[in-house]
Amino acid sequence: MHDDRPASSPEELERIAASIDGWAQRQIDEDWVAAVERPEPDKPLWFIRALGEQKGVFTVWFMLRQRSLFIECYVMPSPEERRDEVFEYLLRRNLRMFGMKFSIGNEDAVYLTAEIHNDDVCDAELDRLLGTAYMETEQSFRPAMRLGFGSKFKG
Repeated sequence: MHDDRPASSPEELERIAASIDGWAQRQIDEDWVAAVERPEPDKPLWFIRALGEQKGVFTVWFMLRQRSLFIECYVMPSPEERRDEVFEYLLRRNLRMFGMKFSIGNEDAVYLTAEIHNDDVCDAELDRLLGTAYMETEQSFRPAMRLGFGSKFKG
């Protein structure tokens, strides 16, 4: 993230973390949310486990940093077949997304990622990012798995 805005102060980080805490706890009321956790209370890290129809369960991580909030959702392992077609499919989907993108992570696994400046963290933006992660995972999981694991994936 390239931004000229200053890093958040410890007080600002505390306020943002409290805001994310409140928002995250309200998500448990959603039918498609299975769990909301903050694994280590002293670290600014949250995860929301979502229930999908196309991909049964997936987790969206929210990581608060000094300047930004990073969001990550594991989509699928590295494709074993038709890699170029899988990556082309996902890159083309990137063109239609706002604020999130498909990324290649460790061991070439596929993730959805986003990063916003701490000044932009609010309930509406968190809702949009979580909703985008849910919608994109639901819409892209099966087609990407069919391409990347066609001989094994029967979904």
